[in-house]
Amino acid sequence: MMDGFPRVIEGEGNLAAYLADHLQEVLASIDNDGAVLFRGFAVDEVEDFEQAVLGFERPTFSYEESMSNAVRIPYSSRVFTANEAPKEVEIHLHHELAQTPTAPALLFFYCDVPADTGGATPLCRSDLLYEAFKAKHPAWCAQLEGEGVSYRTVMPSMNDEASGQGRSWASTLSVDSKEAAEVRLRELGYEGQWLEDGRLATWSCPLPVVIDITGERRSFFHQLIAAYMGWSGVKDNPGVALRFGGGDALPAEMLDQLVEMSERFTFDLAWQRHDVAVVNNRMVMHGRRAFGGEARRNILVSMAI
Repeated sequence: MMDGFPRVIEGEGNLAAYLADHLQEVLASIDNDGAVLFRGFAVDEVEDFEQAVLGFERPTFSYEESMSNAVRIPYSSRVFTANEAPKEVEIHLHHELAQTPTAPALLFFYCDVPADTGGATPLCRSDLLYEAFKAKHPAWCAQLEGEGVSYRTVMPSMNDEASGQGRSWASTLSVDSKEAAEVRLRELGYEGQWLEDGRLATWSCPLPVVIDITGERRSFFHQLIAAYMGWSGVKDNPGVALRFGGGDALPAEMLDQLVEMSERFTFDLAWQRHDVAVVNNRMVMHGRRAFGGEARRNILVSMAI
């Protein structure tokens, strides 16, 4: 655990009312520290969480219009489940939607029901990881910064809730036919290939891996760890899903170093019921630990621009 990360604000009463009085202070902390955890406030219902989200006065980044690969269940136009993957599936560290051309700036998490065992949300300071990685591996870092990375994803023909990446191609691309999907891919600058079983395999256009953040700092911004550790076949052969913008496969040695070094900057957030966490998606990665027990762990999410 790193000192002061995430920042914890304990209180009572209405969280939306607290934000009305302290919004600028909270936003400054999110910019500087990367994540804020609100604990003890009276966020007893999903509606209370939604009102707190509205208190941040930021435009909604909707799940329906995003290219998220995760299957989620909507509660409202701006609140949905985090991921419907089975509880034994670990979701590895990533920046939300960094493998797509558009991504949210803020992530809001609400603990409706914590898991009986496990189920923590790991949070990793990517800005600190970037500084450490660049100091140790300047050549790799320069190539990542200079070329960016393309990601290969395979989208099923129907939603698959048994997978952490189970959202169908029609839902992901917001289309209703193969022809419309092909048009959408051309607009995005993606390469696409239809597989015999109806799945759609795509390569993204080269996307940035390092971005500028507050105060002239820089941060990693990617899905490299999640892809390497969790996507099918990538651990054995990174080139099946990860390549530099110039076309070369990412070396496993580089990814192993990235995974190992990330552990130094990661804190496991163990949820308590009615916790609310706000995460700066541009400088903090998140994930999900596997969990057990009879309780249906239910973490809800909202996203904002």
